[in-house]
Amino acid sequence: MSNTGDQSSLITEAVNRILETSSVAALATLVWAREHVGAKMLVEGLNERAGTLGSAMLDEVVARHAQKFLASRIEAATFKVDEIADAPEALRDARILFERIEPEPRLVICGAGHVGASLARLAHLVGYRITLIDDRADFVTRERFPENEIELIAAGNWSDAVRESVGRGRSVAVAVVTRGHNEDEECMRAVLAARPDYIGLIGSKRRTNIVLERLRETGFDEELLAGVRAPIGLDIGAVSPEEVALSILAEIVAERRGGTGSSLSAWRRKSV
Repeated sequence: MSNTGDQSSLITEAVNRILETSSVAALATLVWAREHVGAKMLVEGLNERAGTLGSAMLDEVVARHAQKFLASRIEAATFKVDEIADAPEALRDARILFERIEPEPRLVICGAGHVGASLARLAHLVGYRITLIDDRADFVTRERFPENEIELIAAGNWSDAVRESVGRGRSVAVAVVTRGHNEDEECMRAVLAARPDYIGLIGSKRRTNIVLERLRETGFDEELLAGVRAPIGLDIGAVSPEEVALSILAEIVAERRGGTGSSLSAWRRKSV
């Protein structure tokens, strides 16, 4: 096998491992240069690499910038080398395509009532892989959800079902939208232990504060509890279950993409 083939095989193996273990990495491809066009390097963590762009110096520059790229949460971007670091003349005009490698986004919804059902359908349309859980078997049937892409789980108990569904938590958002305090608390215990990318809890300020206080009293870390979006969703004046689902999904997308949730036209109003 050629060296190019060896490099390609290493990168393929690394990508498969990243997807299987719910990790995240940046794939850098040399898309324009005097030589080695098409060369690829995968950067995972602080300095774990697979492949090479054909230059030790270029590999170092790209590995450093990969951390900034991943922190930006964008899916893909192209940079000239001289935009990200000082470089010799031969490399300044070289262009690198960065692509984010991570599992497809998942949304685990605890509670298949009106809001949970609406959220599952809406998030499915947006492209999320959905797991919908309820301890009432007649709430999670194919008659209600004919979309085969929506995974339905009738929970014997919330803790086991949530823990298994959330897994390692990478690229996973969890919306807890059950029917009561006790169900909320049982779900939240399992969710907090898994530490997914996003945790949201539905309810009034009073209801969510009650649940969070119970969790605090049983020893959950204050910093971890502070990251819970409770009440869940963005303030869009939602009233109907469909509108509430929209507000929840908007916040989940904003968290994933690094958005602020503010009005896109705010800059115009400020300048007037």
